[in-house]
Amino acid sequence: MAAETKPAAAIGVAGEMEVEAYRRLFPVAFLERHLGESVRIDARRLREARTTTVALGAVSSAHGSALVRVGDTAMLASVKLEVMSPSAEYPDEGSVSVEFHMPPICSPLVRPGRSAEVAPVISKALEDVLMSSRMLNLKDLCLITGKASWLAYLDIYCLNADGSLFDAALISAVAAFTHLEIPLVSVGDDGKLFTVGGNDGKNKFELVNREKRKLTLGDIPLSLTCALHKGSILTDPTSEEESIIETYVTVVVDSSDRLVSLQKVGGTVTSMATIKECISLAKERRLRLREILIDSVKAMEVDHTE
Repeated sequence: MAAETKPAAAIGVAGEMEVEAYRRLFPVAFLERHLGESVRIDARRLREARTTTVALGAVSSAHGSALVRVGDTAMLASVKLEVMSPSAEYPDEGSVSVEFHMPPICSPLVRPGRSAEVAPVISKALEDVLMSSRMLNLKDLCLITGKASWLAYLDIYCLNADGSLFDAALISAVAAFTHLEIPLVSVGDDGKLFTVGGNDGKNKFELVNREKRKLTLGDIPLSLTCALHKGSILTDPTSEEESIIETYVTVVVDSSDRLVSLQKVGGTVTSMATIKECISLAKERRLRLREILIDSVKAMEVDHTE
């Protein structure tokens, strides 16, 4: 009697189940088997970043906004401007408030009713980088010296958390400020300033600022996170890789390739050669992200002309 054979499809399904079980039970060994062949779990090369897209104007109610995807990580950034009284210390400057949000929908690790522990950390890191890089000239946010200036509320919502959250959040912040258009402003009978919408408003009200304008951005900061594991450098790690690997280096460089910040998290002492390699990779990533941002601006201009 001939030996009974299983259908090929059944063998394939069984094999996939075994691989998935091995992946879950022995995540480090599973990762290292891939690294031994110079490939990653998601089939990328070790130093290959994920596909990145930027769509400007994603929030119609905001003065500037952008939707960014880095692989399966998704960020929605919006900037809304409000008139405020400037501080006595800096009467000719506006200010920026940064808030990073991680709603439960973005990850099964975020519980309803409880904010993610990493959210305030990313908020502070983003604000530090945006200010220290001098991308924003706060004097550009002044309306009337000593009387009125703009407060820019930057809110970034993580729609899907699949690793490299700071990198994706920073790209979305830069894109939102790139898209930002400062509205027209007038003074009411009560002496308070208010925003004016549409061309009709130009004729009805006496304006403080004569035309809508873009912000003049200085050196733009962009970042790259590298996961370090036994001599291997994995750029732009996914959440699965982040759950396995202990050591990370996040490098922020500006549009002049100057080092804005460098942060290492976890692990033991890392060699200077590895740090230099991470910086070099961050500079390469910056050039690619710059191209993506320029293309997003061109796409927005085409949409407006059609």
